[in-house]
Amino acid sequence: MIPISDNIRCRTKPVINYWLIGINVAVFLWELQLEFSGGLGYFVNSWGLIPAQISGAITNAFFFNNSAAWIIVIWRGFSLFFAIFIHGSFSQILGNLLFLWVFGKTVENILGHGRYLGFYLAAGVMIGVVQVLAEPSLTVPLIGANGAIAAILGAYVMKFPKAKIDTILPLIILYIPIELPAFFYIFWWFAQQLFYGIGSLNIPPVGVNQSGVVFWGQVLGLLSGAAFMHLKR
Repeated sequence: MIPISDNIRCRTKPVINYWLIGINVAVFLWELQLEFSGGLGYFVNSWGLIPAQISGAITNAFFFNNSAAWIIVIWRGFSLFFAIFIHGSFSQILGNLLFLWVFGKTVENILGHGRYLGFYLAAGVMIGVVQVLAEPSLTVPLIGANGAIAAILGAYVMKFPKAKIDTILPLIILYIPIELPAFFYIFWWFAQQLFYGIGSLNIPPVGVNQSGVVFWGQVLGLLSGAAFMHLKR
C-alpha cells in the first residue's frame, strides 16, 4: 500500500519538508557514488551512529580523565545528527521519504517552519541517544531517518486520526486507488520495516541497523511525536 496524499489542505508551502527530502536524496546519491568507489564503508562508519564508540569515549573522558577522549565525544556526538540523513538501502529511503512527503507537509503546516525543523531533528537525536543508552556496546552503525519520521507520523495521527489518506494498492499489473484512515498507517509503518533490507547497499564490514533497539526506537519516536502534539493542544 503506497500513500500518496492526505485530504488536509495546507495554508503554506512546506519548504522545510522539501529541503529535508532533498537533503536525504542528495546524501543517498553520494552514498551510491561512494559504493562504486569503495569508500561507503568508511563514510558510514565515520558518520553513522555507533553506540560503542560514544559510550567508550564518554567513559574514558569522565572516569579515566582522558582529555583527548573529549574530542572523540564531540566528534561522535555529531553522528547523532548526521546519522538521521544516511540510509542503508533503496527500500529504506523510499519508504521513509514517502511517509515524510505525505505526513510531513501537514505537520509542518501545523507547527510552522522553524518548529517543524526543530521537531524533526530533536526527535532523531533523542532516539539516537536512547539507542546508545539501550545498547552501549553495539559496534554496528545505526542510520536512517526512521525515528524522526515515526515521530512525525505519531504527531499527525494524534492531530488527525480520522484523516483520509489517498492510497494506491498495487496488485501485480493493476493499481487500485483507495482511501484509508490515517490511524491505519501506524500499523503499516512498522509492517513495511520488514522490507527495508531490499536493495541494501554494500556497507562493510558488518552492515548497518543490526539491532533490536532500532525497532523500539521507532516505537519511542511514534509515542514521543503523539505526546508532543497532545501537549501542544
